[in-house]
Amino acid sequence: MKSIKTCISVAASLLVTSAAFAHGNEDHAAKPGQKTEAAKDHHHDSAAIGEAGDAAHVDRTVTVNMSDSMRFAPSSIPVRRGETVRFVVRNGGQLKHEMVLGTEHDLQEHYELMKKFPEMEHSDPQMVTVAPGKTGEIVWRFTNSGKVAFACLQPGHYDAGMKGLVTVAASKGASGKSDGHSDHKH
Repeated sequence: MKSIKTCISVAASLLVTSAAFAHGNEDHAAKPGQKTEAAKDHHHDSAAIGEAGDAAHVDRTVTVNMSDSMRFAPSSIPVRRGETVRFVVRNGGQLKHEMVLGTEHDLQEHYELMKKFPEMEHSDPQMVTVAPGKTGEIVWRFTNSGKVAFACLQPGHYDAGMKGLVTVAASKGASGKSDGHSDHKH
């Protein structure tokens, strides 16, 4: 009887906590493509970092490598306000990693949740979980100038320094080609 009460308590905590920390308009407890009532009513800071981009209208592609040394390469990415970027996220390590875009506050909140529920599945457009040796993608449109953080929120990875920063320049041309990629539109 005690184990049933514990299971119910954990499940209730998961539903309440995941609704509180849901990113975008998706609730981690929802089935793929389905929004819970809590997610529909939840307003999040994702608008502060931009919006899901249209894969048919990508301005450029940036490859981001993740490694078991708990680092992203590059860890600093310049973009222009209004630019839609396809992040090709490669996991060159032996551990599962992820890339999650967000405000520092959102990332810290989500990380605390991930420590409690490390196998939580993600379906939000600003995050991708990548198995060892695999590749994933995020297509994101940066609508506001400023800083957008990104991190791996797998337990222990964030604390180990697996973080990065997207700097969104207010004007066109401010970011140049400093990311080393030759696939920019001119």
